[in-house]
Amino acid sequence: MKWGTKYGPEYVNRLYGMVRRHLSGDFNFVCLTDDATGIRPEVQCLPIPPLNLHLKPGQRDGAWKKLTTFEADLHGLTGTALFVDLDVVIVGPLDDFFTQPGEFLIIHEYPRFWRFGERIVGNSSVYRFELGAHADVLAYFRGHMDEVQKQYRNEQEFLSHFLHRQGKLAYWPTGWCPSFKYHCIPPWPTNYGREPVPPADARIVIFHGEVNPHDALAGRRNKRWRHIQPARWVGDAWKE
Repeated sequence: MKWGTKYGPEYVNRLYGMVRRHLSGDFNFVCLTDDATGIRPEVQCLPIPPLNLHLKPGQRDGAWKKLTTFEADLHGLTGTALFVDLDVVIVGPLDDFFTQPGEFLIIHEYPRFWRFGERIVGNSSVYRFELGAHADVLAYFRGHMDEVQKQYRNEQEFLSHFLHRQGKLAYWPTGWCPSFKYHCIPPWPTNYGREPVPPADARIVIFHGEVNPHDALAGRRNKRWRHIQPARWVGDAWKE
């Protein structure tokens, strides 16, 4: 899904290239977008369904638009869908993402030392579902927008808790979707001499927070006093 100006068409094109290299067999690659300019012809570009969410001045959109993937009829698409964020780097095989048991699968949100108790929330950078099967998620949001936004920080918190209550939430195996900043960057002080590398069982490396793939490739973090060496493997994997 691509909207606004944060990510250009090159992100879509690179993601297609990575999927093609790591997924066997035929597939349909769909991009829900408000601007298809520059996107390679193998990608089926379709409009983002209207969410009718009106944000207050300065309010983050919280990626609420992702919930439109749960339309009862999403442009007539059918079958199993694997949603993947644009700013990821694929480094391993993808076939198992379509055969892993579970009704709805998502990344188990990465632990934080200040969070206690059961972790329910998933990271929605990579999730799998049957198209049209969870239309109640979107219907509930549309009918309770103000309430949901007050209770949940973003779309992945709402989505995770909603499906958890239904007993439908499951998580990808540990290691498949590591965080670049948590699992690839060597600990201090070795980060000054060692290149960040993905764990051996990584398949899709998730870039969230202050580092994007182009930052990692350049050896740049967007916070002071947090050094990283250039992650040269990103250049080898993150391409058309």
